Amino acid sequence: MPDDLGARLRAIPPVDAVIAAAREAGSGLSDEALPRLIRAELDEVRAALVAGERLDRIAILDRLAQTAMALERPRLTPVLNATGVIIHTNLGRAPVSVETAEAMRDAAASAVPLEIDPASNARGGRMREIALLLRVLTGAEAALVVNNCAAAVLLTLAATAAGRRVVVSRGEAVEIGGGFRIPDVLWQSGATLVEVGTTNRTYVRDYAAATDVDTAAYLKVHPSNFRAYGFTHAVTTAELAVLGRERGVAVLEDLGSGALLETARFGLAPEPTIAQAIAVGADLVMASGDKLLGGPQAGIIAGSARWVEAVSRHPLARAVRADKTTLAGIAATLRHYARGEAESHIPVWRMIAANPEAIHERAQAIVGALASGGIAADLESVNATVGGGSLPGETLPSWAIALEPMAGEPVDALARRLRLGSPGVFGRIEHDRLLLDPRTILPEDDEALIVALQRALTRET
Repeated sequence: MPDDLGARLRAIPPVDAVIAAAREAGSGLSDEALPRLIRAELDEVRAALVAGERLDRIAILDRLAQTAMALERPRLTPVLNATGVIIHTNLGRAPVSVETAEAMRDAAASAVPLEIDPASNARGGRMREIALLLRVLTGAEAALVVNNCAAAVLLTLAATAAGRRVVVSRGEAVEIGGGFRIPDVLWQSGATLVEVGTTNRTYVRDYAAATDVDTAAYLKVHPSNFRAYGFTHAVTTAELAVLGRERGVAVLEDLGSGALLETARFGLAPEPTIAQAIAVGADLVMASGDKLLGGPQAGIIAGSARWVEAVSRHPLARAVRADKTTLAGIAATLRHYARGEAESHIPVWRMIAANPEAIHERAQAIVGALASGGIAADLESVNATVGGGSLPGETLPSWAIALEPMAGEPVDALARRLRLGSPGVFGRIEHDRLLLDPRTILPEDDEALIVALQRALTRET
């Protein structure tokens, strides 16, 4: 133990002194909450000092007062995503439309007829609106919404295959993200995984050979976060559906991204849609609400009424069901598709559909606005990506505003200053320059971007 550790520990101020400093800084935490926070933070300060960090009494007081103040400010404040990644997982995935946000806000702020029919006053109807919208949009007979796609997969497997066997191609027994591995999910659901084929090639005959009286389902997993190239072969959903009908086995498909529009229209690789999977015979399709669907975080289970009913009756369904704000948001998002206005209203599709020439004009205007304030910036041709575990390897041509740091300043310092601005701006660093791609910022936010850049680059507060 270092000789000066005792002296460093004696620099820790008493709780009353920290409370006074926090109150002087303007903390409005209650007389119960503030002392609890300070004691917890003092434990961390003590551990830091023991680990060798050097802090004097003034620094400790300032640190603790700032922590107390930070707790009173919302952390999840709006920022501008200029990274060029449209569905950015670290920035909350899909931003929703104005109409969707309003529907979610209204549902959160008031009572809504969630489980009651206003006309008959009878209980029920939680999924009625969404099921009808998905029937119109995808051909699904019924639908269920849960809190995310991982929950949708787990619930579906638990309800359809617990205690029985599920056949999966070895090339689709993948880790989707965040440690979400298909073999682990199958184990948690109570089903038994049966892998067939090889990593790169699987055929219908492999599924057929693995099918016996204990086989409950064939599970197809769309590899939405990677691509396999070269000497490969995968069984289609349509082929599995034919075999499933012959053998009396349910066909389940985890589509992941939840596309309702055909991505090939936008110069991207074809992404299977929910409607396509249902049309070729999948019994149940699972998808995310906050990826290519463009809505709030949710997991969608759609398909055969018989199977959706079986899933909805499972005890786990209540544990993972979506709340009223999510249901309102998903319904509002689906209405955009039903009206044929997805490309003009849903931010994800507005960004995907944006014309490179229009992006160039916007970027030029932003550079010009910065130049009028004495801030130098260049334009650079770049490629944006869809992101969020969707369409891996696919890019969209775009233009970026390229910023160089002030003399002697690392580019990371410039990037950090922008992230901590008001609003925060997130870009990406390439070749010691900070690139800001307007494709992932809506045109109505360009002025906010200009103001944020002017503040950060002229060190305004």
